[in-house]
Amino acid sequence: MHELGMGTSGINPHYGPTRNPYNIEKISGGSSSGSAAAVSAGLCPAALGVDGGGSVRMPAALCGVVGLKPTFGRISHYGILPLNWTVGMVGVLAATVEDALIVYAAIYGHLPSDQFVSLPPQVKLPSLQINRSVGDLKLAKYTKWFDDCDEGISKACHHALDLLAGEYGCKILEVTLPEIEEMRLAHYVTIGCECNSSVGPAFKKSGMEVSGWDARFAFCVYRSFSSKEFLNAQRLRYRQMHYHMEIFKKADVIVTPTTGVTAYSIQEDALKYGELDYINGAALVRYQVAGNFLGLPAITVPVGYDKSGMPIGLQFIGRPWSEATLLRLAFAIEALFLRRYKRPEIFYDLLS
Repeated sequence: MHELGMGTSGINPHYGPTRNPYNIEKISGGSSSGSAAAVSAGLCPAALGVDGGGSVRMPAALCGVVGLKPTFGRISHYGILPLNWTVGMVGVLAATVEDALIVYAAIYGHLPSDQFVSLPPQVKLPSLQINRSVGDLKLAKYTKWFDDCDEGISKACHHALDLLAGEYGCKILEVTLPEIEEMRLAHYVTIGCECNSSVGPAFKKSGMEVSGWDARFAFCVYRSFSSKEFLNAQRLRYRQMHYHMEIFKKADVIVTPTTGVTAYSIQEDALKYGELDYINGAALVRYQVAGNFLGLPAITVPVGYDKSGMPIGLQFIGRPWSEATLLRLAFAIEALFLRRYKRPEIFYDLLS
């Protein structure tokens, strides 16, 4: 995985990069890189990751698998390194939506040793059947934001929505979501402050000498944030939750591409020093932030490939505790693309 989970490429200068099974010269995404690559390559049907800024959904999309990030608090944080305790949580990467549901059903809830301040609503596990009930769902789409990605991703995701509406009758509603860039920056300040608070002192003592340059640079940025900036970020958090909940009054799900770019090539110098590519990094996390900053559930499903054969993901974001709805919708669209699935270049058929 990316060192300390502090990057989007999965390039680790100490242990080497996690390579994408669809093309080993390209990144797998991060930071749960190994989980995504292992599932994509057929080594296991499912794996876990921790999603603090798209770290489950992003590599899932780039490696052509399913990535589920439940509502914040739905799955126990026990045993997880507390890098970013208000935005990060355990998620599931799986070969299929059904596999994701099976793992989710096994791990949701809290352990007796957990300390939590609220009791989440009862879990509803959906019956994964292709039926017309999916057609009752209303999907919100902010077209200007939706199309802020590579042309091939936009075309594939629009095509997926057309199929979903045509086959099941889902309604697509046009909405506006304000202050998206402000939300991204507020999330960055929040996750940076929390990372610095949790491991910053230890990192400053010994990590600066042994870590990759990308991790060193990240911590230098994180240490620059002030308490006032952190508090202002939390004010923006409250505003964005209000904006999103207003959308959920008229729609069941917000739909976006999962990433703004597909997997890009690994640069030679990044193998030695690590990589912080803020241009591609910003494009990769563009649609991920609400799931973490606001704690909303989200799921990504493969819906096609770009011109070079790299996977493209479509993301559904739901209101709090709506995992059952997201899984039903993801299962429905997965069924439309099963015949178009392409096996990765690197694949181990363990059942043959």
